[in-house]
Amino acid sequence: MREAKVGDNGGPPLEEEDPGEASWKGWIWRRKHKAAWKTPPREIALRRLERAEALGMTYKDYTLEILERGKYL
Repeated sequence: MREAKVGDNGGPPLEEEDPGEASWKGWIWRRKHKAAWKTPPREIALRRLERAEALGMTYKDYTLEILERGKYL
């Protein structure tokens, strides 16, 4: 098991460690990533798209900012 450092987001390591442990962490990471990027309800998606266009961003970039910072721009 690797030791978490400051700024570590808990993602899978870039280099393989223990094949059994790395595959489990990788599976969990992919599952959580998919859940985070799940398409929200239509009203929320349209509101995000409108706000992203007003800020001159793409929908994906705006959504990424929400996921990274936990607050709306």
